[in-house]
Amino acid sequence: MEKIALFPGSFDPITKGHVDIVKKGLHMFDKIIIAIGSNVKKTSLFTLEQRMEWIKKIFANDPRVDVKAYTGLTVNYCKEVGAQYILRGLRSAGDFEYEQQIAFANKELVETVETVFLLSSPYYTNISSTIVRDIIINKGNYSKFVPEGIVF
Repeated sequence: MEKIALFPGSFDPITKGHVDIVKKGLHMFDKIIIAIGSNVKKTSLFTLEQRMEWIKKIFANDPRVDVKAYTGLTVNYCKEVGAQYILRGLRSAGDFEYEQQIAFANKELVETVETVFLLSSPYYTNISSTIVRDIIINKGNYSKFVPEGIVF
């Protein structure tokens, strides 16, 4: 049976930290679906189409990575696409506290979907999409934080 992981997020924008987690995940899973979710708590800086295009460009040479958009509960989308795992990256203890609560709730909702946490490489622990958006909005040099070829 193919091991499929769903890596959900807003990816607004995708960062080097996100790419790091996907690359680590590819050592564990046969396929990773990067799933751009609609989050009512967040206002996106970039369109869904832009974000999908960037992610497809970054992983164009790896057929094991797919990019999709979804709405609703992540665990329900896992069932829809046949993903047995939710992949989440952790940068700090605070991330763990937050993600653990979501993982427990997801497990209650859909018992067959496991959440797998991977630690960010130390170099990427300070990178978040929120910080990168602020740098972009204020016309700072964002190039150290996003994958090569991603230009705003």
